Amino acid sequence: MEDPGLAAAPPEGRGRDERSLEALSLASGGGAAAVAGRQLPEGRRATLASALELEGTVLREGRLTQFVANNLERRIRLSGAPRGEPSAAGGGSSIPAIDPGALQDVVALAGQVAAQVDELLRNVHCGLQALTALSVGCIQTYRDGVESLGEAADLSIRAMYALVARCEELDRAMQPVPALAKRIRDMKGTLERLEGLCK
Repeated sequence: MEDPGLAAAPPEGRGRDERSLEALSLASGGGAAAVAGRQLPEGRRATLASALELEGTVLREGRLTQFVANNLERRIRLSGAPRGEPSAAGGGSSIPAIDPGALQDVVALAGQVAAQVDELLRNVHCGLQALTALSVGCIQTYRDGVESLGEAADLSIRAMYALVARCEELDRAMQPVPALAKRIRDMKGTLERLEGLCK
């Protein structure tokens, strides 16, 4: 006689969940109860619930059942591990073994990077020294130009004062010239009158 619990084919998602729960029940030691559960759906629910309680926390709210697995982080790591690699049992790490050749390549590349960084720093140091020397030369040239300009301006001011003093002396020396010019004009008029009398 066909089992009524197996007659109707469950939906695809539900069948997948029941198969995963059944595998969990078998892994937890409830194999016989799960086989018996095929004949009693309620018994299978109880068996699967007890198996889930061994693997985590089961919360029931009406028809809604929530399950929180223990060691969820480890389970996620194990689910992401490639097939064929032995899974870490007892909470061990699933980190693969380190390749010594890869470490040697990393060390060699790190040495090359360090050498390139040293060379870059030396080039930067030399460039900074050249720029510093150029800046010092420009500053010294500017300082010399300012000093020369100050000296030239001082000399020009002194020469201007000397010229003003000479002009003042010349003006004082030229003060008798108008009186002398008047006397010359008088003498010229007198000579003209004498010439007229002589004719």
